[in-house]
Amino acid sequence: QVQLVESGGGLVQAGGSLRLSCAASGRTYVMGWFRQAPGKEREFVTTFTSSSGSTYYADSVKGRFTISRDNAKNTVYLQMNTLKPEDTAVYYCAAGNKVSVRDYDYDYWGQGTQVTVSS
Repeated sequence: QVQLVESGGGLVQAGGSLRLSCAASGRTYVMGWFRQAPGKEREFVTTFTSSSGSTYYADSVKGRFTISRDNAKNTVYLQMNTLKPEDTAVYYCAAGNKVSVRDYDYDYWGQGTQVTVSS
């Protein structure tokens, strides 16, 4: 069983930055971030594969968001720059054994952290 604990959400003005953290209690192969805006389905944001360091991003965040991992702390980070109001959502950390953009391919989920970007 893997537990994921997220932190770092908050309120920021458009154009600003935030960094989210996701601390994992156990070994993880693929970690990802998803988000869900009010009234919308949860959507893929990015993934990080521990063995290769490979990353993959949704087109909507490419060039603005960066996922990284600190192996010593077993923590994944999501650095979000040039934030837009449409980035407003609850952000969820997820872990699994398969690189995927589909949320149902992930076995473990964090509790979510709110990110609000004001215009």
